[in-house]
This record gives sequence, structure tokens and C-alpha cells, in this order.
Amino acid sequence: MNIRAAVMHEEGGAFEIEDVSLEDPQSDEVLVRIVGAGVCHTDMIVRDQMYPTPLPAVLGHEGSGVVEEVGSNVTNVEPGDHVVLSFDYDDTCTSCRDGHPAFCEAFFAHNFGGVRPHDESSPLSQDGERISGRFFGQSSFATYAIATERNVVPVEDDVPLELLGPLGCGIQTGAGGVINSLNPQAGSSIAVFGAGSVGLSAVMAAGIKSCTEIISIDLKENRLEKADELGATATVNPEEVDDVVEAVRELSDGGVDYALETTGVPAVAEQAVETLTQRGTLGVIGAPALGTEAGYDVNNLILNGRSITGIVEGDSDPQQFIPDLVELYRQGKFPFDELVTYYDFEDIEQAVEDSEEGDTIKPVLRMSDA
Repeated sequence: MNIRAAVMHEEGGAFEIEDVSLEDPQSDEVLVRIVGAGVCHTDMIVRDQMYPTPLPAVLGHEGSGVVEEVGSNVTNVEPGDHVVLSFDYDDTCTSCRDGHPAFCEAFFAHNFGGVRPHDESSPLSQDGERISGRFFGQSSFATYAIATERNVVPVEDDVPLELLGPLGCGIQTGAGGVINSLNPQAGSSIAVFGAGSVGLSAVMAAGIKSCTEIISIDLKENRLEKADELGATATVNPEEVDDVVEAVRELSDGGVDYALETTGVPAVAEQAVETLTQRGTLGVIGAPALGTEAGYDVNNLILNGRSITGIVEGDSDPQQFIPDLVELYRQGKFPFDELVTYYDFEDIEQAVEDSEEGDTIKPVLRMSDA
């Protein structure tokens, strides 16, 4: 079928909305009419080829929409269902079998390879030439997308469908980084470095986990103001203090129990570990270019009993965690809609620019068939 999609043709280029061809779903696949798609930092990473998904490609990995058609072996959704599209995984490796699909051994192939891992085909083409598709198992910067039975998550139809796409990656990453990975105890303290959609989702999740000290660190005052509205007990702008580490330690009576790094800046990760108290844990979410290294004082780590853990997709099982987040939103405990600004699909470049400038926290593209 012919669809409209935002095609990335070259490294650092613009998203060009063009006509492309989309194949019918295979036996384990699902055709989804996209209603909304979040714009995520990971899309920019691939645009700039910090992660080497082959170009040209259709990106987008925070889609939400309506099931139009299912393959012959699909049983968990049917046409007409509302779904959120999340990351893909093989469902057979040790991590997947243990309930941790975000750490799938084949995660990169399923999400960044641009093809179906089992046969190295792409459902997308243009003028007879293959385009990388199946980005995060979906390529949802398009009016329609092919996903798999694994990475479509059914949701109830009493919440705005166009709002829910960011639950597939950024929102579940920040919330899951706190709820699933760090799992702070009630009364504990946490510092969240970065107040984008991931960091602010983490701030809200820290409130859900009853942290009593929640410190948000960012360079943008508008984002710190939003952090304050969403439950941060203190905020720090690095440009307004002499020493970020000391500022956080003073606010937390000597150091935080947990820290979360969401910026992808190595120097920030190095600062974050130094804000920890004894036996504190740092979760690293922010993704820089492949091969990036950060350093730390080994003895400060050993003598203080500190831990550092990497976090992908909030260590979430989307089939369970996304419905949980929807229910928290429905109950008014997780108002992630306050992070969202809507854009027409045709304005994708403006959405990207506003996100990179920090003016918009979470852009969401509204799709149409036109």
C-alpha cells in the first residue's frame, strides 16, 4: 500500500515527508494506522548516525494507533484495537525469558537494524529501492506502520490515543528507570539529571515511589519549573551554582540515595556518581555515541559502596508496564500529558527543532492520511 512517511535520506539531514510503499503484514505482524507519534532523542541520534541504522530510513518509535490488519498467527490483537507501539525483542533469549525484554540479546538487531532480523527484509520501499524500516519494530513517522505481535500493546479506548505513543519509549524509560530499575524505598532521596521527558517522567515516578527528596537538575528554567510542578522538592540549574555536586549534596544532607542520569553527557554522569551517599546507586539512561566513555574514582566507588547500573527502556516489559502507566494516568497520579505539545505531521522539522532547543519537552506528531 502507498503511505506517507518522514524519510531520512542522509546523515544530519531533514525529515522529508514523501510517498513510500508499505508491504502487507507477515504472519506475526500487525498493520497499524498511526494516530500519533512522539519525537524522541533517539530519533535524533540515528539522524546524526551516532547509532548506525542504514539510511535512507523511516524513523519514529513512539507510535500509537488503531490495528487495521493482523497476520495469520497473531492472537493478542485484532482490527479495531487501540495500541501503543513499543520496542521489539526476540522473546527467546535468557533476558526475554526472565521477563526483561529491554535487555534482549538481540536488541540492537530488532530495533536499529532497519530490517526484519529473521529474513533481513524491510517492509518499506520507495521507487523499488529498499528503505530501512522496522525501526524499533515500527517506523512510526508514517501514516501506517508494520509492527510485530510482540511490540504492540493493547490499551483501553477511554484515554486519548494520540497522547499515548510516548509511553512506548521515553516516558516508560524515565518512569521505569525509577520504578523498575532503582526501585527506591519510601523516604529515600533521588537526584535526576536532565529534565526532558525522560527526566520529568522519573521525577513523577519518584513521587509515586514516595521519595521524600526529589532533586531535578537542568540548564533550562522552563523545565525546572515543570519539575517543580510535577513533584520535585528542589531544583538546581548548573549555571547558577559554583559546584553542582556540592549543591545536590547540600540539598540532600550529604548525598542522595539514588541518582538518574538522562542527558547522555559523560561529564554529567561523572558528576552524578559523586552526588551519591554511601551505598547509593546511579542509573545511567542517557545514550551518547557508541564508544563514549566516562570516568570515576575507583576508590570513591569502592569505599562508599556505590553502584552504577545501565538502564534500557526502564527495564520494562511493555505488555505489563504500559497499561500500568495508563492506569496511573487515569487516576491522576502520573500526569505525563503535561509534558506533551502536539504538532501536525507536516511540521515534524519544527517539532524536532523545538525539542532540541528545549522549548518543547515532548513533541507528539498528529498523523493523517493526507
